[in-house]
Amino acid sequence: MASVSDAVWAVDIGNSSLKALYLTLVGDSVEVGAFDTIQHSKVLSGKGVSPSEREELIALSLRKLVERHDIAVDDVIISVSSQNSFARFVTLPPVEVKKIPEIVGFEAAQQIPFDMNEVQWDWQLMTPEDSPEKRVGLFAIKNEIINAELEHFNREDLPVAYVQMAPMALYNYLLHDRPSLLKSEDRPVVVLNIGAEITDLVVCTGSAVWQRCILVGGNAFTQAISDAFKINFEKAEKLKRTAAVSKYARQIFQAMRPVFTELAGEVQKSLGFYTSANANAQFSRIVAMGGGTRLRGLLKYLQQTLQVPIERPEMFKQLRLGPGVSAAKFHDSVSQFGVVYGLGVQGLGLARIETNLLPKSVVRSMAWAMKIRLFMVAACFLLLVSLMALGRQVLDKVNYDQQGDLRRQIASTISQARDVQSTIDETKDGLASHEERVTEMFARFRYRDAIAQVHEAVLAALPGPANNPAQEALYAAFAAGDVDAVKQVPRKERKQLFVTSMAVSFAADLTTAMFGQTGMADDGMDISDEEIAMQMQMMEYEMQYGLDYGTEREEAPPTVPGFLVTIEGYSPYMDIGSLLDPSGVENRPERWGFVTRLQDLDGGDPNDARFSLYQKGVITHFQLDKGFVDPSITDVRVPYGIGVPEEKEGMANFGYVQQEDMVLVDPMTQEVISPVDKLDDRGKPQTNRRGDVVKVKNDSWFILKFKLAWNEAPVIEDPMAGMMMMNY
Repeated sequence: MASVSDAVWAVDIGNSSLKALYLTLVGDSVEVGAFDTIQHSKVLSGKGVSPSEREELIALSLRKLVERHDIAVDDVIISVSSQNSFARFVTLPPVEVKKIPEIVGFEAAQQIPFDMNEVQWDWQLMTPEDSPEKRVGLFAIKNEIINAELEHFNREDLPVAYVQMAPMALYNYLLHDRPSLLKSEDRPVVVLNIGAEITDLVVCTGSAVWQRCILVGGNAFTQAISDAFKINFEKAEKLKRTAAVSKYARQIFQAMRPVFTELAGEVQKSLGFYTSANANAQFSRIVAMGGGTRLRGLLKYLQQTLQVPIERPEMFKQLRLGPGVSAAKFHDSVSQFGVVYGLGVQGLGLARIETNLLPKSVVRSMAWAMKIRLFMVAACFLLLVSLMALGRQVLDKVNYDQQGDLRRQIASTISQARDVQSTIDETKDGLASHEERVTEMFARFRYRDAIAQVHEAVLAALPGPANNPAQEALYAAFAAGDVDAVKQVPRKERKQLFVTSMAVSFAADLTTAMFGQTGMADDGMDISDEEIAMQMQMMEYEMQYGLDYGTEREEAPPTVPGFLVTIEGYSPYMDIGSLLDPSGVENRPERWGFVTRLQDLDGGDPNDARFSLYQKGVITHFQLDKGFVDPSITDVRVPYGIGVPEEKEGMANFGYVQQEDMVLVDPMTQEVISPVDKLDDRGKPQTNRRGDVVKVKNDSWFILKFKLAWNEAPVIEDPMAGMMMMNY
């Protein structure tokens, strides 16, 4: 049962003192806002204390609490002694969940040994609702005992919201503050709360609780001292508290020894009874609480007798001290706050046991009192709202009469705005058709950067600093125009490809597209055998799918849009083949050539890149031709634009110069790139057996034709439209 205000005062009136604890819920943490321990001027159960004097002593302690703290604004939860209460745990027969209250009522009438009209009772389901075994706890207390407890608080105008049994409060304390101790049902923890008059023994597991009230407490030790030394109860109590430093310590402890033995025997008997009903139970430890634990030697004696570890908490693990709370004073009183801690946890809605033994009549009275206050607040609020509405209506009427001219101006402005809006709507309707035409025209430019992207991808695959870091200095010198630095690398060792021309054209379907003419030399020769083969393949494709031949048309394979690329150029490197397309280097990126890097544009996954090399192994889709640069050879395959022609030495000033008298030189370094005569030791050209001059070959030319599939191509239903789109 959760607190409405997230704050609660827990009060426990014991025989020797009143303990109070103010807890608040701050986020997910429980915080101590205030605490107090008020000693009664006399022990309530001491000899010679009459019932009326007992009531007066309690009233005085409560009055001190009210004077020290403002506790009337929050819920108050109090405890009743286990000596005056009844608790029983029973197992219900298998029933539906909705019938549990009815069965519990029947069991309560059978189990509670009092007239049901004379007690306040409540119950708690101890097992989960979906558990096949339903075990419930029945708790009851006589009406006159609860009414007597409530009377103390009524005299001080402190309305009580909850009433709980002290043993159940101790169980709630342990489950909330020390849940780590209750990991096993066969290793229960015992809470031993040694009070002034009685000792509460509570056996706790994660899902069950068992209690017993032992009629031996701190007063029994005091009475033993009183009888032994023939002194009154008050003096005996004082002597008990100072026994550790008294010169009569030995005699005092000798007098209390029978009570030590009696208490240990009762505790042992109770634990033995529990283990007889729970054969597998082995007590893991005893947590000792209450003012009686301060008696020197008591806990050590109990531990030696019971053979179970005993601890006396010096702090609470799940409580946070609020600002202004003295940590030293609070920790000094921790052992006495077990009951009020458990009460406060229940008041905040965080407890395992949530039963409330507050009389139903009091609960109804509190509910009606709350409702009456709410009704009064609602009535006052309704009256206030009505008066405000009436006043606003009068004010609006006055303002309305005063603003007649303004309303007419507003109406005129609205009419003008409507006319303007009508004109705007008509203009927008006209603009819509213009926007469609503009969109249609600009759609042709949507993919105009695709050709540039092809150039970028192809040029990135050429030899350079990124692909050949070993010659980074060479590429930097070439880019800077530093001829001397370039010449420091022998020409035949320079891994460079010089592109003299590059042609890129779009094809709606690479499977049928053929390479066209490029910047190659053309001496009027017939079309090459390769072109004829490609045209024949195209005709066979058209006949197969019935294009313009009247045959029955088969379903065409999917089209592959992309680009046809032709690159021409030359290289000074001694082995142009290894620079272009080396074999057996797939797993050695440092030895890849230009074509190898083109194959890796997609990283092995065609869907992972913008372009990918299309069917390198098919001649109609990939062609590579190469040879040595030689201007004396007239071959249509040799690309244009290689080197700069220059007359051979000794051929100048003769007028007309034959082609065989020309050499090609590097336009930057002026090095000869065409074949030259091989000279002997005397500097004369060497000849072979046939008398021909032996030539030393220098640079090599290449022509590379390939296709790049466009992985991000748009859907082109009309191939001719696609060609127009790409040609813009």
